Amino acid sequence: MLTGRLCWVPLLLALGVGSGSGGGGGGGGGSRRRRLLAAKVNKHKPWIETSYHGVITENNDTVILDPPLVALDKDAPVPFAGEICAFKIHGQELPFEAVVLNKTSGEGRLRAKSPIDCELQKEYTFIIQAYDCGAGPRETAWKKSHKAVVHIQVKDVNEFAPTFKEPAYKAVVTEGKIYDSILQVEAVDEDCSPQYSQICNYEIVTTDVPFAIDRNGNIRNTEKLSYDKQHQYEILVTAYDCGQKPAAQDTLVQVDVKPVCKPGWQDWTKRIEYQPGSGSVPLFPSIHLETCDGAVSSIQITIELHTNYIGKGCDRETYSEKSLQKLCGASSGIIDLLPSPSAATNWTAGLLVDSSEMIFKFDGRQGAKIPDGIVPKNLTDQFTITMWMKHGPSPGVRAEKETILCNSDKTEMNRHHYALYVHNCRLVFLLRKDFDQADTFRPAEFHWKLDQICDKEWHYYVINVEFPVVTLYMDGATYEPYLVTNDWPIHPSHIAMQLTVGACWQGGEVTKPRFAQFFHGSLASLTIRPGKMESQKVISCLQACKEGLDINSLESLGQGIKYHFNPSQSILVMEGDDIGNINHALQKVSYINSRQFPTAGVRRLKVSSKVQCFGEDVCISIPDMDTYVMVLQAIEPQITLRGTDRFWRPAAQFESARGVILFPDIRIVSTLAKAEAPGDLKTTGMAAPKSAVLEEMLHNLDFCDILVLGGDLDPRQECLELNHSELHQRHLDATNSTAGYSIYGVGSMSRYEQVLRHIRYRNWHSASLEARRFRIKCSELNGRYTSNEFTLEVSVLHEVRVSDKEHVNHLIVQPPFLQSVHHPESRSSIQRSSVVPSIATVVIIISVCMLVFVVAMGVHRVRIAHQHFTEEAEAAKEAEMDWDDSALTITVNPMEKHEAPGRGEDDTEEEEEEEEEEEGDEDISSSSSDSDDSEDQEEERMGRGRRGQSGARQAQLEWDDSALPY
Repeated sequence: MLTGRLCWVPLLLALGVGSGSGGGGGGGGGSRRRRLLAAKVNKHKPWIETSYHGVITENNDTVILDPPLVALDKDAPVPFAGEICAFKIHGQELPFEAVVLNKTSGEGRLRAKSPIDCELQKEYTFIIQAYDCGAGPRETAWKKSHKAVVHIQVKDVNEFAPTFKEPAYKAVVTEGKIYDSILQVEAVDEDCSPQYSQICNYEIVTTDVPFAIDRNGNIRNTEKLSYDKQHQYEILVTAYDCGQKPAAQDTLVQVDVKPVCKPGWQDWTKRIEYQPGSGSVPLFPSIHLETCDGAVSSIQITIELHTNYIGKGCDRETYSEKSLQKLCGASSGIIDLLPSPSAATNWTAGLLVDSSEMIFKFDGRQGAKIPDGIVPKNLTDQFTITMWMKHGPSPGVRAEKETILCNSDKTEMNRHHYALYVHNCRLVFLLRKDFDQADTFRPAEFHWKLDQICDKEWHYYVINVEFPVVTLYMDGATYEPYLVTNDWPIHPSHIAMQLTVGACWQGGEVTKPRFAQFFHGSLASLTIRPGKMESQKVISCLQACKEGLDINSLESLGQGIKYHFNPSQSILVMEGDDIGNINHALQKVSYINSRQFPTAGVRRLKVSSKVQCFGEDVCISIPDMDTYVMVLQAIEPQITLRGTDRFWRPAAQFESARGVILFPDIRIVSTLAKAEAPGDLKTTGMAAPKSAVLEEMLHNLDFCDILVLGGDLDPRQECLELNHSELHQRHLDATNSTAGYSIYGVGSMSRYEQVLRHIRYRNWHSASLEARRFRIKCSELNGRYTSNEFTLEVSVLHEVRVSDKEHVNHLIVQPPFLQSVHHPESRSSIQRSSVVPSIATVVIIISVCMLVFVVAMGVHRVRIAHQHFTEEAEAAKEAEMDWDDSALTITVNPMEKHEAPGRGEDDTEEEEEEEEEEEGDEDISSSSSDSDDSEDQEEERMGRGRRGQSGARQAQLEWDDSALPY
């Protein structure tokens, strides 16, 4: 706006145009004369140089110009017209301004309005003009100079230190070589000038190391390195810019020394730890093959996981055989010939047990008789025999038969009806048909010759019989017999048969019956299923391993990689022609164990390699890798049973058809004890000790036993009952005996809770019963983890009956926990039933009498409210009294009030016992509330029936207190 005004003023004056032109008076003429006079005074424009060069140091505001900023005006020394009033800078958002230092001399200065940063902009170029002060003090008619170019350079300050591009560097060298350059480090500087932004020098800070570095950051070794002397070197390196400012932080250079190249696998560990529940864990996450620049055309790798010494050949489920059969969907009716020893299955109690997985070891001197009735006498044409067997070569020059299972004559003769035995590392199954079935020459012996029978390893055998066809499954594979021998049927007889395991019973042809043909080896899970054969799917499930080799992400193996697993996934074979793809594929191989509580211990691993080279007779040899997986011990769960451990019920409930529910609120909780992290060091000043934190977990149970304590149940008057539908709905089984109830089968803890809450106890002669005690104990993994022993005591609430001929000196009030039922019996029967009361009943009555007497004496001392209170108390007692007391008169001796303060300690103790019993009665489980309510309703109805006698009874029970002092 100022520039436009200065340009237009002279033009308007020349044209005679003014604010008063066209108007009339002398005022207009005077203004025109003044403007003409001003134009004659300010005749020249200011003058400045055509270009300026300046320098400013960053973070400073003073610009040094060459030449200095000075404006001249030829109108000087005329005031205003010869003076310089302003320097104007043309440009957008420029951080500079020009100021006039002296109007007369025209001297000015250029300065920065805000801090200048060289790293943002190194130089500036703009236009500047000078303005004189015009013709008067009102800054009118200013004249401006020509435009001058100003070029300013920003001078850098060394404010930034060098920084390395990488925080750390790593290199690998081979021993015995001198390298010109092992690696190169590089630093940068953020300063803008070449002097301060360039790195002029590098330096190794670490002393006494055989390395040197040049000005370009190349590190070399100054002597030959030895792998045996030192495997790794760590050195610190710094950098300097050309202003000699060192780096803000040194960088770490790690140099690994490897021995002279030897073909083999690199970067693998000897021990691989496996935490239970980790899923699939890579075995060799960083492995690679070193071929020493050998021309390899293809390579084949075999990874073997050796687990033959773990349990039954590998980590398998350790539930009972029946539970495993049910988990795998096997048909029902399976008979376990080698069960865990118990009261019902005691024939295995004398056998040697090899481990907690119920593996039985036979040393050639033991056999077990299967009781009669366990297995049907005559097997049908279809049945299945299954077993786990570990067997080695037979001792001695001439091998004898080693019997696994044998059904022979118990006495008189020595005929074998069917048998399974090992002879000369051959498995033989004998099946002799009875004479009455067919009088023909029929197949009787089936022979299999397999190396696995004597390899001292665990194998799973299944013999499916569909006579005359017999098929052997070993580890899931099918084998037909190589030899079948025919024989005649057995002649009919009435000789009893004896089924044995581990040896054959020889009842005839000897002086004394005894075992013969003993087995040497280990057996487990020997079962027989009459009437049905097992399917291939069930067989595969029963022998499946829970651990093995695995491949993470098959899609990422890459092209050209072939792989193959054996059925148990303990052996993996991989093949490829590209070393990089082979390395990547081997890094994907992992170990997996799907058991929640795996068997802890070592699993050996062996990796062998076969290499083929291009057109060479001699190819490189890759050493085998021997490593192992250490499966860590799983944290043992603490299984806890909780619930009401004592309660009372009326006799009627015990004698009812439903009985009494024993465990209405039973709870099964499993927890793990895990270590808590140490406390905060800042707050305590020292690490707090680790404390155990209980963490609840869910897992399965396989059996819960309810044992009867204090003697077996009397089947003539008591029993334990459970609705079978409760079991079938939850896929569980149970056995019942006078010793207790056993619930078994693999199921969740909640399923077992639901079943236990339906166990009922009945006693249809509860008059003679005082109390019954039961104990529960649950198990996981066939007894590997067991719960606490939870004990429950149930008691019967007996009725209290009082004879009408007995003299009573105290007011008797029925205890609140006694729920008795009124029976309209004759007076003579009541008298007979109460002649010999139980000791507990007498103690209770005496205690109640003493307590009521104290209450009555207090009532006597309240004279004003005495009559009203007595009437209400008598009415309440009428509803509670359940015996026939129509002829009972209770007299209170007033003199007894003097004896009350002097009662003996025995009476006081009896009162305390009575109070404890009352408190215990309040703990009765809420599950019986329905039956209790029904009892109360029954009493209420009976009480209403007796109210017709209330007038007479009130007269009999009325207090006679006319002679009592108050």
